[in-house]
Amino acid sequence: MPAPVASDPGEVPDIDLVKRSQAGDTRAFDTLVTRYRGRIYAMTYHLIQNESEAWDLAQEAFIKAWRALPNFKLDAAFYTWLYRIAHNVTYDWLRKKKIQGDGEFDDERTEHRAAAGAETTPKGDAAPDTALRNAEVGARIQEAIARLSPEHRQVIVLREVEGMAYEEIAALVPCSLGTVMSRLFYARKKLQEQLKDVYETTL
Repeated sequence: MPAPVASDPGEVPDIDLVKRSQAGDTRAFDTLVTRYRGRIYAMTYHLIQNESEAWDLAQEAFIKAWRALPNFKLDAAFYTWLYRIAHNVTYDWLRKKKIQGDGEFDDERTEHRAAAGAETTPKGDAAPDTALRNAEVGARIQEAIARLSPEHRQVIVLREVEGMAYEEIAALVPCSLGTVMSRLFYARKKLQEQLKDVYETTL
């Protein structure tokens, strides 16, 4: 069984919170929500590029997780189980909206205000021209990722944003390791084609 997750010795391990939640302790589940809502939101946002919808989907994922919790057998890490639920919720939304990887963009989908405490918060004050360029490059990258098909967008987000290993991605999607590697290769190639000028100016 996967080791319990806790970011510091003072935190209650996930497995203990899950067991208490399964017994009906809503405060324990609230702790799990607080612990993972940022990461779940980040995943949904990177896949659909829509801030308000991403929050709604993250909320829906937690509701589904609460309802499904009695059937969770503790045979996987809680976050892996939760991530799979959020992944399914997001892809159901994508299918219903019939969003294609080469679709057009609108202002709402490309606009993103980083949540408080997000890793994208600047570490220091950059020169105005540098800050502007960084913002432009970031927007270009987001748009390029959004143009990928949902399948290729998914593996790029899991690998490059979430930092998951190939084996973890294969188990989560689920698909074979070879399929993960193939999709990543294709997705990176497409991104390089779309961002050729960015790569050239940053080298």
